[in-house]
Amino acid sequence: MNSRGTTLRLATRGSDLALRQAATVKSALEDRRQTVELVEVETTGDQIQDELIHRLGKTGAFVRSLDEQVLDGDLDAAVHSMKDMPTEQPDDLVVAGVPEREAAEDVLVTPDGTDLADLPEGATVGTSSLRRQAQLLAERPDLDVQPLRGNVDTRIEKLLAPSLQAEHEQRLDDEEGGFDSSDEEPVEFDQEWFDSLAEIERRAMEREVEVEYDAIVLARAGLERTGLIHHVEFQALPRTQFVPAPGQGALAVTALDGDTAEMIRGRLDHPPARVATSVERIVLDELGGGCVAPIGVNAVVQGAVVHVNVRVLSRDGSEEVSASRDLPVDRHPTAARDLAVELREQGAADLIEQARRKEPDEAKREE
Repeated sequence: MNSRGTTLRLATRGSDLALRQAATVKSALEDRRQTVELVEVETTGDQIQDELIHRLGKTGAFVRSLDEQVLDGDLDAAVHSMKDMPTEQPDDLVVAGVPEREAAEDVLVTPDGTDLADLPEGATVGTSSLRRQAQLLAERPDLDVQPLRGNVDTRIEKLLAPSLQAEHEQRLDDEEGGFDSSDEEPVEFDQEWFDSLAEIERRAMEREVEVEYDAIVLARAGLERTGLIHHVEFQALPRTQFVPAPGQGALAVTALDGDTAEMIRGRLDHPPARVATSVERIVLDELGGGCVAPIGVNAVVQGAVVHVNVRVLSRDGSEEVSASRDLPVDRHPTAARDLAVELREQGAADLIEQARRKEPDEAKREE
C-alpha cells in the first residue's frame, strides 16, 4: 500500500473464475473497511495454450507472474487458487490470508447425470489432471481418459456440445419431415426450445467438436464459484476415494512479509482452513511429487485433530500407497511431515520416481 495510501492493490488473473475468486476476497476485506482495487495480470499459464495442466502447474505458471508484481512492489498482494501454488515460495513472500474454504471434492459432470459406475464400458472422460486420471482408472480401468484443458465454462461447453448439437439437428430434421410442399412456409424452428437453453448451452452449440466426452471431472468449488453448478448434471465423488488435490477449494492471498500481510491475515484468515491446507501442502512438499505424480491429500479439522486422507498412485491407477490419519492440531506441521515420511518408506517414493521418469523433459523446463 505504501505511497498509494490506504488502497490495497490486489493482483488476479483475468479468467472469469479468477475474477470471481478475487471479488470474494475484495468483498471480505471491504466488509472490514479496507479499500481494495483489483488489477488483472496475465500469467504464463494464460499465454501458453498447448501444455497440459500438470506441466504448467509444475513451474507455478498460474502463480509466478502475479507474485512477481508483489515482490517488485508494483502491487500489494495477489489472489491464487491454493492448489496452483508451488510448495516452495520466495523467502520474502508469505501466505498472508487463507479465507474460509469452499467444497474440496471433485465432481463427475455428464450431459444427463449418469454416475461413474453407470458410464458405458470404454467411456471417454476428460481431465488434464494426473491425479484425477489415476483415480478414475483405479476405479474404472476400462475408461478412455483424454486430455481436457480450458476454463471451467470452456470444459463444460466441450462436454455439452455433441449432445446439444445432435438434438438441434434432430429438431431440424423433424421440422423438415413435417413440411408439405403445398405449404407456403416450412414449420418454424423450435424457438421455445432454444430460448430455454442456458447461456453456456447456447455457446456449446456453436463450438467445434474435437473429442466427444461422455463425462468430465472438475472441482466442485470451480462450478460453485462460477455459478454453473445449477446448469449441469453432476455426481459428487467421495473424498476418501477420489482424494482432492492439496489446497483444492481454498484460496490464498500472498503478500510481502510485514504490515500488509499482518493486516490481511487479521481481516481475512480462517484458522481451520489455514491448518488444513498447511497439512496438505506439507505432506505434498515432503513427498516431493509436485505436479509430476498423481497425489491426493485432503485434510479436515475436527476439534483437536486434523483428519487426513492421502493417496499416491501410479499414473495408470494400478498401484497405490494410501493412508488415513488423525493428526493433533497443536503439532500438525511435525505430524504431517512424519506422515509423509512414513508414506515414502511404504512405497510412495517409488511411485513418484516412476512418474518422474515418465516426464523426462520436465526437469529441463524447470528453472
